[in-house]
Amino acid sequence: MATAPVADQQALLALQALDTKGQQLVHQRRNLPEHAKIAELDAELAELERALVDSRTQAADLREELAKAERDVAQVRDRAKRDQGLLDAGSVGAKDAQALVAEIESLSNRQSVLEEVELDVMERLEAHESTLGDMEEAFAKTSQARADLVAARDRALVTIDEQRKQLIQARRDAASKIDDGLLATYERLREQLGGLAAAKLEGSRCGGCRMEINAVELAKITAAAPETVVRCDECGRLLIRPTT
Repeated sequence: MATAPVADQQALLALQALDTKGQQLVHQRRNLPEHAKIAELDAELAELERALVDSRTQAADLREELAKAERDVAQVRDRAKRDQGLLDAGSVGAKDAQALVAEIESLSNRQSVLEEVELDVMERLEAHESTLGDMEEAFAKTSQARADLVAARDRALVTIDEQRKQLIQARRDAASKIDDGLLATYERLREQLGGLAAAKLEGSRCGGCRMEINAVELAKITAAAPETVVRCDECGRLLIRPTT
């Protein structure tokens, strides 16, 4: 069996604690609640933006429709005004005057119809612009909520990254004090076993896989010299025996 100084074996537990904390920080960084919330708001904003584009297009179409209705009304009004001016001036004969009166009446009826069309378009545009305003307000509020979440996420990331930076240095210091052969075994097992390579022997139980060690194997472990590096038969992790 491989051997390593007892102090170095015990130091593996401190190193393992640092590595476990490092894994936790990586997991925490990857799974910050803000990540999911930002993704939800991104989807919501994308949907709102699509709806806004459609709504603004419809509003532009209604404004164009209103402008046309206003032009139509103005055109009829101007024609009626011109005809009335001719009548008032008395510059036309009786037959032409009669025709102008008939046309003015027809234009008046036409103007009433066109003004109703104009009013209908105005009402539809007003209602649409009110809805559009609500949508723009919702988009602005959602955008601000996203910005707040991004700021909160970035603050959390800065905190986590600072902890990781300190942890990396602490790990470097801890690893430098451990026997090279033992450290190499630890690193290899850590890669193979999901990050947990060294565990305490807790009575007759492996602190890594939590399995009970049979009496025969436990007796061998207990009888082994303190410098002997022992491993769990069940999971293969390094078993760190208590010093007392």
